[in-house]
Amino acid sequence: MLRVSDWAGFAKRELGLTTVFLGFALLALGFLALDRAMGGHFDQSLLIALRTPGDLDNPVGPPSFEEAVRDITALGSFAVLTLVTVVAVVFLVVSKKYAEATTLLFAAVLGQVLSETIKAFIGRPRPDLVAHVVDTTSASFPSGHSMMSAAIFLTIGAMLARVQANWRLKSYIHVVALLLTLMVGASRVYLGVHWPTDVLAGWCFGALWAILCLTVVAWLTRSKDDGGPPAS
Repeated sequence: MLRVSDWAGFAKRELGLTTVFLGFALLALGFLALDRAMGGHFDQSLLIALRTPGDLDNPVGPPSFEEAVRDITALGSFAVLTLVTVVAVVFLVVSKKYAEATTLLFAAVLGQVLSETIKAFIGRPRPDLVAHVVDTTSASFPSGHSMMSAAIFLTIGAMLARVQANWRLKSYIHVVALLLTLMVGASRVYLGVHWPTDVLAGWCFGALWAILCLTVVAWLTRSKDDGGPPAS
C-alpha cells in the first residue's frame, strides 16, 4: 500500500521534471532569439567556416568526406528512423515489454508531429547563404533530423542501458546513442541545409522529448509493480 510520502515524493519529482522540460524548451527558443539579436552573425559565420574559401558552393574537405557526411545525415532521415523504430518496437513486443514498445511508438509518431508543428509555427526559411548539398522540403527551425535522432536514439539507448548490469556497457550504449545524435545534427550544418541554431534547438527539443518518454516508461513500469505512481 502506498504511503502519503510516496505520493508526495512522486509529485515533487514530477515538478522537477517539468522544470527541466521548460528549461529545454526555453533554451531551444533562446538559440533562435539570440541569433536574431546578433543579426544572424553566429549562424552565418559557422556556415561559412564549413565552406571552401572563395567557393561557398563546396563544403570543406575532399569529396569522399562529403559523401560520408551524406551517409551520416541519412541516419536521421524519416525512412531510417522509422525502420529503427519499427525494429525496436517489434523487439520490445516480442520481449513482452509492452509499456516500452507503446511509449517508443508514440514517441516516434508524436515527435514527428511536434517537429512539423513547430516548423510550421516558426516558419524559418532554410539557409540561402550557401548551396544545399541535399534536397529539402520543409521549414528550417528546428532541425527535424536533429530533433528526431535525439528523441529516438536517446530513448532507445536509455531503454537498452536500463537492462544492463555492467556499468561499462551502460556507458557504452549511452555514448553511442549520443554520438549518433551529435553526428546527424552536425551533418545538417555541414551540408548547408540548416542554420546551426536549428540544430541546437533540435537537440534540445529531441532531448526534452526523450526525457518525457523515458519518464512515462518509468511511471508505467513502476506503477504496474506498485499499484500506483512510483515513490521518489
